[in-house]
Formats: sequence, structure tokens, C-alpha cells
Amino acid sequence: MKFVHEYRDASPARYLAAQIRSAVTKPWMIMEICGGQTHTIVKTGITEILPPEITLVHGPGCPVCVTPLELIDKAVAIASMPDVIFTSFGDMLRVPGSQKDLLTVKALGGDVRIVYSPMDAVALAQQNPEKKIVFFAVGFETTAPANALSVRHAKRLGLKNYFILTSHVLVPPAIEAILGSPVNRVQAFLAAGHVCTIMGYEEYIPLARRFRTPIVVTGFEPVDILQGVLMAVRQLEEGRYEVENQYSRIVRREGNTEGKKIIAEVFQTVDRPWRGIGTIPRSGYALRKEYEEFDAEKVFHVAAVSAQESPLCIAGSIMQGLKKPADCTAFGKQCKPETPLGAPMVSSEGACAAYYHYAFAGQKADRFPE
Repeated sequence: MKFVHEYRDASPARYLAAQIRSAVTKPWMIMEICGGQTHTIVKTGITEILPPEITLVHGPGCPVCVTPLELIDKAVAIASMPDVIFTSFGDMLRVPGSQKDLLTVKALGGDVRIVYSPMDAVALAQQNPEKKIVFFAVGFETTAPANALSVRHAKRLGLKNYFILTSHVLVPPAIEAILGSPVNRVQAFLAAGHVCTIMGYEEYIPLARRFRTPIVVTGFEPVDILQGVLMAVRQLEEGRYEVENQYSRIVRREGNTEGKKIIAEVFQTVDRPWRGIGTIPRSGYALRKEYEEFDAEKVFHVAAVSAQESPLCIAGSIMQGLKKPADCTAFGKQCKPETPLGAPMVSSEGACAAYYHYAFAGQKADRFPE
């Protein structure tokens, strides 16, 4: 906590808020991409110390939020098979499918296990040669290197019982889709610092220029976010459309070159459906032909599984910045963390969960002291 506290200190946060108030002369709408940023904004009450001219809207949030319903159903179908050990990070277990979630599969006798790394799943494959081990590979670009490494390691070990169910989504195509929408209202972006730690931010430069939209790579603590907002506001007020790096203590322009190499070796870019948004061209990763023997979707013949979203859920509009969670008629009623209709309510980084726990519930404990 020694090196985090300074980014949670109320004094610099209030100073930055004052700087924003001094810089702004007209209304601006800014979208943060990551659900971790959304939770910080709502939990610490950042919107309450910003001037009324600044509206923060919440983007795709997290890979859990945008994982298609049919892919959850595919995971449920595979996890229900008797010879399978299905592994996942914990945040995917309660994401609802059409009929059930992975936690329900586990309660019904399925062998569903939480792991902390895809390499844990590779180890399970070594230890259980009679079983088929599946890892649910969900994530932005952030987790792609580790998932790619697990596949390459399994291939080098000659494992025939390790597979991944892939749901990687990419941030720059999502930004392009939002900015290219005829109903777009977003005028600047706070890009996700952890994604840029891997990928760098060179991909964002042509987007900022083409759409004349500032993009600020931003961290996750309150001071990070307020400084990111200030940098975005100054660009907007001055008529600049650049990519700036607030998260310079972590992020480099070129990103993690070794991480990008392993991604390029194992994965290829493909069109990918986003939950509530639709298919975005070249916005996801899939295994290359050289590694398709590890593709759970093909091996377990679940490619044809389809599903229908709840008509009450407006997650797509929320994740495009068109509406906020409280605009949903089901929010806090039919849709709660214990009975979620969509992933933004169940995900630990979902916008709906953030509003429910902190704004809707009126929790104030972690906000800036008066």
C-alpha cells in the first residue's frame, strides 16, 4: 500500500478537481473504458467533485461483461460433460447463461474449478491424463500473453487433453465502433492502463486523429482518473486530438514487446461478438491453425450453440455510453447481484454492480473525506 496511497490521497484529488473546474468552459462527455475505472469513479464519488459540465459515461467495462451469452452457454455445456474438468477465473462462475451459470453446474456435480493462472490448468492436464481440462480464456489483451503461453507450453509438453475456450476481445476496435456509431455521444476516452501495459498505445493514435477524439491512457486509482480527466478536458478545450499517457509509471508507447510476440504466435485476429453490442470486426482473438487442436469450441462441437438475451436488459446501451444503469427499468428490481439479468450486474467490474453497491445503496465509506 506504500506506493498506492499517494494515488488515493484526497488532497491531490481535490486539487485536480479544482484544475478541471478552472479548465472547463463547456459540456464534455468522457468515457472510461475499463470497469475497474468505473468502480473507482462510483466508489470514491469522483463524479460528485467534478464540475457539472463533465459527464462520465461507462464503456464496455470488462471482458466478463461483453462475453456473449451463447459463449456462456457453450461453457456450461462443456463443463457439464462427465470427462471434463472445467477451469476458470472466479469472476466467470456466476455470469448467467440462458438457463444456468457455471456455479450451478458445479453444484449439480460438474467438475468446475477456480484457478489463478492458465498454467494451473496445464498442470491439471498433466496430473489428470484421463480427463479433458478446459480453461475459459476470457480477457482483454491484458490476459492474452499468459493464455497464449499456456497453449504453447501444452503443445511443447505434447498434452492432448488441454483446451481453451477463447473469448478475448480487443479495445481499439471497440473504441472505433463506438466512435463510428451514428448515435455516439462520447467526445474523449480514458483508455485502460492495463491493456496498454501489454499493447502500448500506438494503435490509438490513428483513431484519435481520424475521429478527432482525445484518448488518455489512464490508471485505476482516484488521482489517476482525475488527472486523466484533466488531460482530456484540456485537449477538448484546446481543440487537440492526441493520445496522451497519464499512466506513464507503467505504460510505454510500444507496450510489452515479448508479450505481443507470443500473442501473435498463438492467436489470430477475428471478428468477435460483444454481449449487448453485436459483432465488431477484427475485435477478438482466436487460435491460429497451428494451435487449433487446443480449441475447445471445435473439439467439443459446441459451435452451433445460440442464445437469446433478456429483453429487459439494456447492457448494450450502457456499455456504449448511451444510458446509465439507473436508466434500466429492471435495475435494482428484477436485476440484482443475486439475480442478475446481465453480466454488468454480476461481474466484479460491471457498471451495474458498481452503481448497485455504491450509488444505489448509498454507500459512502470509501469516498473522499470532507
